[in-house]
Amino acid sequence: MTASSACSSFSFPVALVALACAFGSAHAFAQIAPKPPEAATLKANADMAKTLPFANRQDFEDAMRGFIGTVPDALVPGAGPRPAWSMKPYDFLKSNEPADSVNPSLWRQAQLNAIHGLFRVTDRVYQVRGFDIANMTIVEGDTSLIVIDPLLAAETARAALALYYQHRPRKPVGTVIYTHGHADHFGGVKGVVDEADVAAGKVQVIAPSGFMETAVAENILAGNAMSRRSQYQFGTLLPPGARGQVDTGLGKALARGTITLIAPTSTVDKTTEERTIDGVQVVFQLVPGSEAPSEMLMYLPQFRVLNMAEDVTHTMHNLYTIRGAEVRDGNLWARYIDQARVAFAGKTDVLIAQHHWPTTGQARIADLLKKQRDMYKFINDQSLRLLNQGYTAADIAETLRMPASLEQEWSARGYYGTLRHNAKAVYQKYLGWYDANPANLNPLPPVDYAKKTVQYMGGADAVVARARDDFKKGEYRWVASAMSQVVYADPTNRAARELGADALEQLGYQSEAGTWRSAYLVGAMELRNGVPKIPGGSSSNADTLKAVSNDLFFDFLGVRLDAAKAEGKTMVINWNFTDSNQQFVLTLENSALTHIAGQQPGADATVTLSRATLDAITLKETSFPAAVLAGKVKIDGDRTKLGELMAMLDTFEPMFPVVEPRK
Repeated sequence: MTASSACSSFSFPVALVALACAFGSAHAFAQIAPKPPEAATLKANADMAKTLPFANRQDFEDAMRGFIGTVPDALVPGAGPRPAWSMKPYDFLKSNEPADSVNPSLWRQAQLNAIHGLFRVTDRVYQVRGFDIANMTIVEGDTSLIVIDPLLAAETARAALALYYQHRPRKPVGTVIYTHGHADHFGGVKGVVDEADVAAGKVQVIAPSGFMETAVAENILAGNAMSRRSQYQFGTLLPPGARGQVDTGLGKALARGTITLIAPTSTVDKTTEERTIDGVQVVFQLVPGSEAPSEMLMYLPQFRVLNMAEDVTHTMHNLYTIRGAEVRDGNLWARYIDQARVAFAGKTDVLIAQHHWPTTGQARIADLLKKQRDMYKFINDQSLRLLNQGYTAADIAETLRMPASLEQEWSARGYYGTLRHNAKAVYQKYLGWYDANPANLNPLPPVDYAKKTVQYMGGADAVVARARDDFKKGEYRWVASAMSQVVYADPTNRAARELGADALEQLGYQSEAGTWRSAYLVGAMELRNGVPKIPGGSSSNADTLKAVSNDLFFDFLGVRLDAAKAEGKTMVINWNFTDSNQQFVLTLENSALTHIAGQQPGADATVTLSRATLDAITLKETSFPAAVLAGKVKIDGDRTKLGELMAMLDTFEPMFPVVEPRK
């Protein structure tokens, strides 16, 4: 199944299926063309160019070190007319001078992320970079290859391995290692190995403890909302270009193609665990709850290579990701980095990660680890200091500044995460959404609030007129906020939509973070053109659905229950899974759907089936009535109860409005 035919409504990491589906589809609907940068934006970007050490080209040297070869434009054909991957649309980044509609710091990062090919890290360790948003690391064992993180899509993973084989001996892949459970680090696995070989024991798949539970389950219950929000974070609906999508900050973009998953055959369960894999010594370090709920780093002592997965990259990462997710612990993240530094830095010659480029030399490696450690610790501790002084999340974001020693470090710049939203993340982690001001405890809902605000400000025409003056002054943050109020009060107000879009666009042109730029520009696009009319797709795919536990499946049914339809209704349904011998009681009462292990005598109905059959029904490959007729589902008791329950389940609109109210 390809991403273009099945877009997941689960969250990132599985939401990447939906994002890959949308990537490159911006031309599927008519758009109002972007506008040029205003004078205030030109000045802001020019001023930014004066503040950072652009003469320092060390990262460019590091990114090209060990280059062996590539294919033109890193072109990877797709199943349809559009390629799965191509760097050709990013040719505009070859200009030495940044475009005036792109923050010069982001332009620099985008140029670095446009470098693609096969690279020698050190003897027997190679990376393919620039063929997807992530890196594939290949370690040569005595008789086979160890592939670390097989990218997002099978097509790009297959192309990356083919590029390696063009230049190195053709050993079979004997081991795949997933560093963590985000789809850009496992989705291409079937492009490098065959699942039958894994089942036969010819290939092993190693992952950190808890991988299968978190690979799909992280925020699955809010997945539909997260997938939609992810379109803003990654700019998947924007065409590449100087006034469009430029970079994600973490990598160039998301590949289109087939998202796959093969369950691990072995997991790393100890905090530190040593293994020998086909003659290669590997020391694993578990770092759960850092960049991902299940994640691990690894040290290769024979080659003096430290792989920091996604915990140390050449950007400030996210303590809170703007697509939405559980807040990450900056204090814990910093501690993991320091543990790796103490354990491995003194015997490491090359530090790599599963994004970006390597760092060489013990002194530079130690410096990078210390500064990344201190960056996350600084954000955590200083945000806590300020909140303990009574600062709100917005106050902290506006007040906090990185120390000069970190502000001049390219690897600490906010290309993916930002200081502003990471500081708010710390506030959220410890104090939540409420700022303790009772006026904010139960405010009016957004539409009612907007209508009263616009009324108090003298009506929509007066607000737009004043905002035009502020736009001329370059006060884009305020104009975007004010026009959002007018649009929420009256979504048909064209003047407000256009002026709001203009303000968001200028904010995007000024943004150093690829994620913020994309969010602003997608918001501007949708204010001008409306919500794109593109297909939303299904809620899962065959590979990832297998990772959903029965418990989580029933939890998601509870999320889908329409309380109004369930009002006053009660039922008890036993579920009996023949393949796992698991049994559950599903109870509807008080407009809540709960489940518990076991069986209940006297239930309204008992459903007996295999999990594979339930998955086929979920994927709409069959239906309950058809499965009953085929003998794959047995229902004892009142058969109508199952149909009654299914009729109460809600379906989610994938492309719901974001910058305007729901109709």
